[in-house]
Amino acid sequence: MTEDRVDRAFRISLWLKGADGALELLGGLLLLIVPPDALGSLVSSLTRHELSEDRHDIIANYLLQQTHNLSKSATVFGALYLLTHGVVKLVLVVSVLRERLWAYPWMLAFLIAFIVYQGYRWALLPSVWLALLTVFDIFVAVLTWIEYRKHRAALVAT
Repeated sequence: MTEDRVDRAFRISLWLKGADGALELLGGLLLLIVPPDALGSLVSSLTRHELSEDRHDIIANYLLQQTHNLSKSATVFGALYLLTHGVVKLVLVVSVLRERLWAYPWMLAFLIAFIVYQGYRWALLPSVWLALLTVFDIFVAVLTWIEYRKHRAALVAT
C-alpha cells in the first residue's frame, strides 16, 4: 500500500472504532436507564414476528434467552463494561486522530488485549462475527504501529 492509502485506511478504521465506542456508550447508558424486565419485554416484542416465521431462529432465541432472566446486577455490570470500554475507545481514537504520540502505544496495548481476549473467546465458541472483529482489530493494530513509527520518526528528525 502506498503511504497515502495507509493513512486513509488508518483514518477510516479509526472512525469505525470511534463509532463503535459511541455505540458502546449509548448501549451502556440504555442498560442503566432501561430496567431489566422492560429490556426483556422489548426484546420479546422485537423478536415475536421473526419467531412466528421460524421458531428455531438462532439470533432471536439467543436474544430472548439472554434477556429473559436479567438481574439488576448483570445489567449494571454490562452497563459499566460498555461505558468504560466506550470511553477508553473514544479517548484513544480522538487522541490518535489528533496525532498525540502518547496515545499510539496505549491504542496498541488495548487492541492487543482485545485481540488476545477475542482469540480466547473464539477458541471456546467459534463465531464468524468474532473472527471478523479480530481480523479487523489486527488490521487496525498493524496500521497503528505503522503510523506510530512514522510520527515518532518525524519527531526524532526535528
